[in-house]
Amino acid sequence: MEALIDLSRLQFAVTAMYHFIFVPLTIGMTWLLVIMESIYVITGKEIYKDMTKFWGKLFGINFAIGVTTGLTMEFQFGTNWAYYSHYVGDIFGVPLAIEGLMAFFLESTFIGLFFFAWDRVSKKQHLLFTVLVAIGSNLSALWILVANGWMQDPVGTVFNPITMRMELSSFFDVLFSPVAQAKFFHTVCASYVTGAIFVMGISSFYLLKKRDLPFARRSFKISALFGLFASVAVIIMGDQSGLYVYHAQPTKLVAIEGIWETEEAPVGWSILAIPDEEGQKNLFDLKIPYVGSLILNHDLTSPIKGAKELIAENKEKIIKGREELMLLNKFRQDPKNIQLGEEVKANSQYLGYGLLLKKYTDDLTQVTPEMVDKAARGTVPKVLPLYYSFRVMFALGFSFFLLFAIAAYTSYGSNNSYEKKNWLLKWSLWWIPTPWIACWAGWFVAEYGRQPWTIYGILPTYSSASSLTSGELIFSLTGFFIIYTALLIVELWLMFKYAKLGPSSLGTGKYHFEQDEVK
Repeated sequence: MEALIDLSRLQFAVTAMYHFIFVPLTIGMTWLLVIMESIYVITGKEIYKDMTKFWGKLFGINFAIGVTTGLTMEFQFGTNWAYYSHYVGDIFGVPLAIEGLMAFFLESTFIGLFFFAWDRVSKKQHLLFTVLVAIGSNLSALWILVANGWMQDPVGTVFNPITMRMELSSFFDVLFSPVAQAKFFHTVCASYVTGAIFVMGISSFYLLKKRDLPFARRSFKISALFGLFASVAVIIMGDQSGLYVYHAQPTKLVAIEGIWETEEAPVGWSILAIPDEEGQKNLFDLKIPYVGSLILNHDLTSPIKGAKELIAENKEKIIKGREELMLLNKFRQDPKNIQLGEEVKANSQYLGYGLLLKKYTDDLTQVTPEMVDKAARGTVPKVLPLYYSFRVMFALGFSFFLLFAIAAYTSYGSNNSYEKKNWLLKWSLWWIPTPWIACWAGWFVAEYGRQPWTIYGILPTYSSASSLTSGELIFSLTGFFIIYTALLIVELWLMFKYAKLGPSSLGTGKYHFEQDEVK
């Protein structure tokens, strides 16, 4: 059974990670297009219209393939995670339904007008279409991340012992959850960084080749300044997300930071460690004094609980959860017993911890202390992959800020000296893939760090899956991998083709490949 769960997780991870290749660039480029077209409307300079059209062409390629790869993901909740869909579908489905009705249709409708209405409406009307595409893409991200944020911190819900399902008690608690909102802003700002580095890197390529210089200069400067603000926002919202993780998902935090023993304040921040999972200690740990307290809980007085203490606390919750499940079984046999039903509701917060034992036995009367210990130990995810994934994301985040700060300063404040700095242009070009690495690392931390839970503290991953065979999962996983890889190859081929052509692909007759010299 465990192998089937791992296959289901792997299939969803493959489709999600492939899909997330396209999402950050789609979200990240929308507001850049709005900025470029706004300058065109204000100044009337045709070059800004060309910029909007050209970068919009690359945006459109990415958007089309992104939609294609995203369609299958929602179906997987029903095919691969049937009990999850049954147990929390009324809650999780609400933001996804709103996303489809409000955001996806808004974005997909106006993206058609963005491409085909240039000569059919006024400048201001077309700008409005571009703004609505940007709003639609960001609203789409909002509702999806609200749903995911609820999985990380399941607020606004209650357990109904009669229906045996979680039910929505407060839509506004779900929508305005601090975890969900911080996750949304952190993710979309990371997408803005992705879009900015993409535009700035390709513009640097043109500058290095000494072609389409007026076009490249303007694109470079706009993306550098936009990226600078976005990179600052990423750092700020990443800090807020970490603070909420400290309170909402302490087991994720100790895995990210490699904290095994409870540490009294002020706590240092680990920058390099070698975690030993079996021994529950770090073989090597290099720390910066005081910084851990400032990052993790924004003060120098609060202690940080270690993995060992959290495991001990979760062991008590698992024991209470077992008792709660046995009480629930009695209520199911006597559903008219109102008092029994109220007792179940009063302690339902422990049900999920009791379900962790289902991985080891279906008979709750046969639970052994060893099973409880294993279940409690499993509430802390593997430290090594989380520890280093987080630090990859962290290091890249600050590298983006440094790159954009230098690019913005040299392009706005030093008489365009950036054009003479080949090292800066090459850095911008070579750095194009890195935002995707940072985004993947961030999603890995968020999703792998939630294990062993599908819904933190409520529903274990082991209890969420459908009854599928290994053959069915391997067949579908192989199919998805082949199809998604083919789509990725098509995406890369088209992107490289049009990026190399540059604005000459617009067919205006004004650019490098259409004439001997750029005027």
